[in-house]
Amino acid sequence: MNYVRSSLFAVLSLVLALPLGVQAGDPVRGQELSEACTACHGSDGNSVNPEWPKLAGQHASYLHKQLMDYKSGRRENALMAGQVADLDEQDMRDLAAYFAQQEVSPGTADETLAERGERIYRGGIPAAGVAACMACHGANGNGNPAAMFPAMGGQHAQYNSDQLEYFRSGQRANDNGRMMRNIAARLSDDDIEAVTQYMQGLRAE
Repeated sequence: MNYVRSSLFAVLSLVLALPLGVQAGDPVRGQELSEACTACHGSDGNSVNPEWPKLAGQHASYLHKQLMDYKSGRRENALMAGQVADLDEQDMRDLAAYFAQQEVSPGTADETLAERGERIYRGGIPAAGVAACMACHGANGNGNPAAMFPAMGGQHAQYNSDQLEYFRSGQRANDNGRMMRNIAARLSDDDIEAVTQYMQGLRAE
């Protein structure tokens, strides 16, 4: 009985701790807000330019965090900073909810690099202390929404390559516990090219 009471008290405490007025994202409103995003990310979140990420099918929790990080300056990008300047937190939740409901377009891996990329993604690089990417991002690139590990299946190789290089140089530093910075620091240029090509060809299921 004491355990049950303690558990109920913990849940109630979490609920009461939520900021007033914060609700789950509304994808309908998010679609309306997304008009400003279409030039770069496409109307359904599938960008054509490989330097800009596909947002379609990405976890809402992850998208919301990235928008919040752009807003706070924790993640630096002049273009995105301007885009989020007038958004409040609910706007960001709505946008995230909309893009999360879209279907990501499939990508194709460079076959000459995919075999090496698969070894890294599924087995890591033990000699360099690099863990398998699938441990966080899933066997099929589905990611882990509870832990805010993004889905990778079908994402542009160019975009992912750029982000790994930014983590490696420290230009991007909004990863919790320096997790991605520590991993990227141990990857060579060839490692990054191979694993991002492999992820581009993954089919999230």
